[in-house]
Amino acid sequence: MSFYLLFESAAGYALFEGSNIEEIGNLYSKVQKSLLDFGKFSKIVQLKAFRPFTSPEIALENVNDVSEGILNDFLSEFLEQNLSKKDILGVSDQSYAQAVKEQLGIDCKKDASVMEIIRAIRHHFDKFITKAVKSKDTKFMFKSQRGLAHSYSRAKVKFNVHRADNMIMQTISTLDQLDKDINTFAMRVREWYSWHFPELVKIVNDNHLYACLAAHIGNRESIDDSTVDAIEKIIGDRPKAELIVSAARSSMGYDISDFDIKLVDRFAQKVVDLGNFRKNLSAYLSEKMEQVAPNLRALIGEVVGARLIHHAGSLIALAKYPASTVQILGAEKALFRALKTNTNTPKYGLIFNSSYIGRARTRDKGKISRYLSNKCSIASRIDAFSDSTGNDWGVALAKQVEDRLAFYEKGIAPPKNIDVMKEVAGKISTNGKAKAKVSDMEVEESKVTETKKEKKRRRSSTETDGKSKKKKRKSKGGK
Repeated sequence: MSFYLLFESAAGYALFEGSNIEEIGNLYSKVQKSLLDFGKFSKIVQLKAFRPFTSPEIALENVNDVSEGILNDFLSEFLEQNLSKKDILGVSDQSYAQAVKEQLGIDCKKDASVMEIIRAIRHHFDKFITKAVKSKDTKFMFKSQRGLAHSYSRAKVKFNVHRADNMIMQTISTLDQLDKDINTFAMRVREWYSWHFPELVKIVNDNHLYACLAAHIGNRESIDDSTVDAIEKIIGDRPKAELIVSAARSSMGYDISDFDIKLVDRFAQKVVDLGNFRKNLSAYLSEKMEQVAPNLRALIGEVVGARLIHHAGSLIALAKYPASTVQILGAEKALFRALKTNTNTPKYGLIFNSSYIGRARTRDKGKISRYLSNKCSIASRIDAFSDSTGNDWGVALAKQVEDRLAFYEKGIAPPKNIDVMKEVAGKISTNGKAKAKVSDMEVEESKVTETKKEKKRRRSSTETDGKSKKKKRKSKGGK
């Protein structure tokens, strides 16, 4: 029985044979200097076998399997060729040890002594590998590590399905920035165009409508009774459109040149375009939240849910947070200030923007925020780790928050949580069974249609064969 150590590198798999590993691990603090010396360490640990990766694709496939604890065919063949079932293999990952034990029947070991020896192997691996590969390139390992690191990182960024929430984080950040910019630009349009048509500010309060009217009207002298219909289409109010026309006739604003009015119109049109882009971006955020976090969206809305995901860093990070952290997410400064000054800690953070907090009474805001954060934590975990794609859980959780609000206001006792969860689970299971039955029926129908088509083909083939035989007989009889 021998003791071996498996080392995974960017160039391939290496198998080392060691002696007195346990003693070295126990006395590591005393023999540390000798282990750092390659001459002394090579007498204790020898490289027995090495299997290089023949291509970058094979290297990337193996490093992915190593990170997930999967024993693939490439490594299992290497271990079967060089080890027997009596040997003991030292590995650096416990999940890897279980896979080797289950598939190959080789006992594995993973403790402090093994980890220290593997660390020493990693320190001297360049010298081991140059002798095994017999390469004159002194930077062989560095090139292999760099190439594999780039491929592995590129694959993780490209194929990670859990990073779909990155689009949500970028979208909500863009929306917040657009709100600030549109507000600033709209105020600048109001101030600029008011020198020419000051009465329009008092008639139209909405910034987007004001920019649309400024871009459409241009010079106020061009307004007459024929433009009432066009103005009505923009603001959707006939009396207000007539009021704008009458105000333009008796305006106190001063006249400006055509060149100046073109600049104002162009700037107002840019503000209108930004407003339209913001509407499209908001619709995109709603669709993306429905795909990535449907339950969190159904519970708290797409905007607040997206802000929670953005502040946490990802949907999985938000799912890992406890409910108490979700409750004050976004109020970290107030929390640490309260801890420093020994005052009351904040009751809510980003979830304050939810409609549930605003509808609750002042004395109940803390209770409902704690209850809502609990439900948000559940919804985010379902979206992050569950295979279901619907929003049934989110709708049920939102109904629970509504019932809790009614309980605080009117004293109506809400249903028990376990009963609600059982009801939703039963509903989802019945829907899944119905879908499975429909799919089975479709498969059976396809099979039936296929058998019918095969029978028709056989009949047609037999008929054609029979006709050809009859023709041959007739031709023979005629001769």
